[in-house]
Amino acid sequence: MGKIALLTDSACDLPLELEKKYPQIEILPFEITVGGQTYVERRDFTFESYYDLLAKSTEIPKTSQITAVRFLERFCAYADEGYSDLIYVSINRAGSGSNDAARMAANMLCEERPGTAMRVHVVDSRTYSMAYGWHVCEAARMLQSGADAPTLVAYLEDKFARMEVMLSMYTLRYVKNSGRVSAAAAFAGELLGLRPIIRMIDDKTATVAKVRGDTAVMPGLIAQAKKRMAEGSPYGVGGTDEGNIKMLAKICKAEFGRPPVATFLLGACVATNTGPNAVAIVYEGEQRGFPSA
Repeated sequence: MGKIALLTDSACDLPLELEKKYPQIEILPFEITVGGQTYVERRDFTFESYYDLLAKSTEIPKTSQITAVRFLERFCAYADEGYSDLIYVSINRAGSGSNDAARMAANMLCEERPGTAMRVHVVDSRTYSMAYGWHVCEAARMLQSGADAPTLVAYLEDKFARMEVMLSMYTLRYVKNSGRVSAAAAFAGELLGLRPIIRMIDDKTATVAKVRGDTAVMPGLIAQAKKRMAEGSPYGVGGTDEGNIKMLAKICKAEFGRPPVATFLLGACVATNTGPNAVAIVYEGEQRGFPSA
């Protein structure tokens, strides 16, 4: 078996304890610009300090995609270290140009390193946050057990053809500004105390329900997830507040009959759109078709 590297980006929202547990996973960080200042995710701020920054900001932070130049730099380094295969798992291609930039860098690699035998596998997660971060960890576990690159890629593509995200938030200010729902709908929702339940699948984001009041958010989220979740599916619970995450995990355990496989904080890429007061469930639905490259 060849020498295999696993690469992903910081939108995977891998908890720090899992990042330490699987040092073979390299996480390329996104850059966030707010108030004229550019920050590097997972280096210049913690999850919690970013929520504070977001709450105080009068403008929408801007996330910069990872460029082909940055990818090529890392690809060359892996090639120089004698890796036979590099697997990069990206944030949803529909929501970021990073996947395309990685593909471009893979095509440029042979020019930068003539004769290299390293194969680059660019895998579109088709999703966000720990909906793909968890499976990158699973790939690391499989790698430790001796899995080869084709097996790892097949596993990841199968899982990403199933993953879904159900999320909600306790204020509509940020989701309104991000364009996820119309300004009129967001304004009416605030006046009426409505909270959206939003489902994210591949390139489609839809408000599938609205609940009234903060206390209805978690039950509403769980009710919608139960409609979509495949039988026996592992699931994860995330958010922007540890207390809410623990509460949601407890309710989910009672409703689903099993605890979440992971709990996590939402990183900058997701939190910028949802705001610093969101909760989410990630889970497997029924398998969908594979998108064209």
